[in-house]
Amino acid sequence: MPQLKIFINLTRLNKPIGVMLLFWPCAWGLAYTYNIEKNFNQFLYFLLLFFLGSILMRSAGCIVNDIVDKDIDKKVQRTKNRPLACNSISIQMALIYTFILCALAFLILIQFNGLTIILGFSSMFLAFSYPFMKRITYWPQLFLGLTFNWGIVMAGAAVTNNISTEIIILYASAIFWTLGYDTIYGTQDVADDEIIGIKSTSVKFKKNIKLFVCFCYFISCALIIFLFYNKLGLNNFTLLMTIYILSLMYQIIKFKKNNPNECLKAFKINNFSGLFLFFGIFLTN
Repeated sequence: MPQLKIFINLTRLNKPIGVMLLFWPCAWGLAYTYNIEKNFNQFLYFLLLFFLGSILMRSAGCIVNDIVDKDIDKKVQRTKNRPLACNSISIQMALIYTFILCALAFLILIQFNGLTIILGFSSMFLAFSYPFMKRITYWPQLFLGLTFNWGIVMAGAAVTNNISTEIIILYASAIFWTLGYDTIYGTQDVADDEIIGIKSTSVKFKKNIKLFVCFCYFISCALIIFLFYNKLGLNNFTLLMTIYILSLMYQIIKFKKNNPNECLKAFKINNFSGLFLFFGIFLTN
């Protein structure tokens, strides 16, 4: 049982918000393309596969991140008790876990068409190179946006076997969504990051951080409105889209750069933001 607890902490399965933030973009992509074939059974099946894939790949990504950041995590108050940082598990065992998780994810991936499988393999480069970005650029959150929302492109390809312009617009919107929420999340560590020398948009824009997050969320919403402008009216989509926008505005008001707990609470609201937008997109069909 102690080993199970270590595994859960290592993969952050006790903190499912990361899984959901990886899953919701996949769900958006599936909801958008559902109206092409109107195959509800396929929609539910793909939704399940992407959910399981999100759990596996987010878990594997957390382990790789902790291996790369082992020495850094020891110096940050929020991360110093992670299993690798406090030496409660070896790097060798962590790599074994990573291999098993990726193997299971591969079994899910091969249920899709060839294009989706190729896109899935290409996402591995994004996922496993992300932990290094904070060492070389102030924009690791942008790279995370490219990585975490790749599921939109995969979901679109899974249903239509191509990559449409509309899916790319939805993908771009999600990138700015992630850029905003992960900047809020990174605000928790600004003090430690500056001492260690770690880069992030939270550090880069710390003097105008709410303005930056506001800009990111504005671009995200503008792209979605552009994509669905012909669906706007007195309907469920407009209602849910309005709730989505209000949830983002509430985050901007709520988080305080000198209060890590408030930043974390604001960040977690994005699970509901993703849910509202999913139902909004699905109900346009």
